[in-house]
Amino acid sequence: MTTLGHLINGSRVAGEGRTQDIFNPSTGEVGGQVSLASKATVEEAIAAAEAAYPAWSSTPPAKRARVMFNFKQLLEQNADEIARLIGQEHGKIVHDAKGELQRGIENVEYACGAPELLKGEHSKNTGPGIDSWSEFQPLGVVAGITPFNFPAMVPLWMYPMAIACGNTFVLKPSERDPTSALYIAELALEAGLPAGVLNVVNGDKEAVDTLLDDARVQAVSFVGSTPIAKTIYQRASANGKRCQALGGAKNHAIVMPDADMDNVVDSLTGAAFGSSGERCMALSVAVAVGDEAADAMIDKMQGRMKTLKVGPFHDAENDFGPVITKAHQEKVCGYIDSAEQQGARVVVDGRGVQVPGHENGFYVGGTLIDRVTPDMTCYLEEIFGPVLLVVRANSMEEAMQLIDDHEYGNGTCIYTRDGEAARYFSDRIQVGMVGVNVPLPVPVAYHSFGGWKRSLFGDLAAYGPDAVRFYTKRKTVTQRWPSAGVREGAQFSFPS
Repeated sequence: MTTLGHLINGSRVAGEGRTQDIFNPSTGEVGGQVSLASKATVEEAIAAAEAAYPAWSSTPPAKRARVMFNFKQLLEQNADEIARLIGQEHGKIVHDAKGELQRGIENVEYACGAPELLKGEHSKNTGPGIDSWSEFQPLGVVAGITPFNFPAMVPLWMYPMAIACGNTFVLKPSERDPTSALYIAELALEAGLPAGVLNVVNGDKEAVDTLLDDARVQAVSFVGSTPIAKTIYQRASANGKRCQALGGAKNHAIVMPDADMDNVVDSLTGAAFGSSGERCMALSVAVAVGDEAADAMIDKMQGRMKTLKVGPFHDAENDFGPVITKAHQEKVCGYIDSAEQQGARVVVDGRGVQVPGHENGFYVGGTLIDRVTPDMTCYLEEIFGPVLLVVRANSMEEAMQLIDDHEYGNGTCIYTRDGEAARYFSDRIQVGMVGVNVPLPVPVAYHSFGGWKRSLFGDLAAYGPDAVRFYTKRKTVTQRWPSAGVREGAQFSFPS
């Protein structure tokens, strides 16, 4: 059994001390171990990043971009191996893993535009013989703390742009499925990153606390659950760091009576159960307007869900795989139990699903629950599993109020053929990412990703244009060269 270490200053570093098992969720077996970095190990990674910063920040943006171009090519060439590593430790089916990687690659593509993105602005003759311009300068050493559900994509949301902007980076991936993140980081070094520009430390709370408290780390980007995101944001901010912390979600889809119900059912099936529902953008609540629409949707959903294939990651015929751990499997089933106990109707039950040959895997089948009300535990909290809740509303306004009242505001969508209704919804709903007949409105790489309310702590969203602002600081220069024709003498009033 191998023990995964760290990547510091361009080399693999064997871990010492504490370790944690890495499971294969498809089988329930331990596939290896990961070293949990001590404070000293994390400080070593920070020191390597700090030492690499002066030379890297002085490297022309065009040369930094060329490394990103090489990196993109290596990611594409090694896509099969990356997908295998994701599936082996996360359980994500191979086609889903490749989709995750592709969305990550798109962020590398965006980072290739660093020379254009970092140009700043210039104004000539803002006053007599005075020119003014702004430029974007890197922050220094920055860090990313990423979740288990997208072990390749979310790190690629962060460090390609941070590095292209001239920063150096310390990544702390999830200790549950860390191998793909380490493998990809080594590809970045192969692409031409100098030693120390990108470092990876595997670990748990001790590693996170060190990154949050070390004064050399200038900014922290985090993706995870809301309680942890809030704590991360508060602690980083108290330590004078720039921070963006993306938290949880409870994404609603309003199903209007005029919607194309066949399209709705296909769309909801993929959006609710894909990746076992372990997506912060998963659609977990369908708000049907009117009992007729609700009954029609549920009837079609039952038929569609009979075709769902649940199984191990390596079989591309499967629709989705296991959840990440045994404990999480029990937690998801506990939410289904509570819904039933609180009066909801379990229409399709995914508890106790068995996959032949993989009986010890952490599987939960697709689950459909009707008659859910806003006071139920399953509605209030993020389940993060293959569970779709159905809430019934009497009107679109009532459905929208349910969404606005929820503590999370990550993503939402509406299914309708009515353009007026769609525009009204898009303009007024209090959610950060909105879809119209699009169930997973995840922005492309040249827009930015971020929810509202308790789904995002911080002023700037992830990747896209906001990432350029997050990973840089603006400097504005005002310049005049004295000449014979410009001699104003002392000025005591405010210049205008």
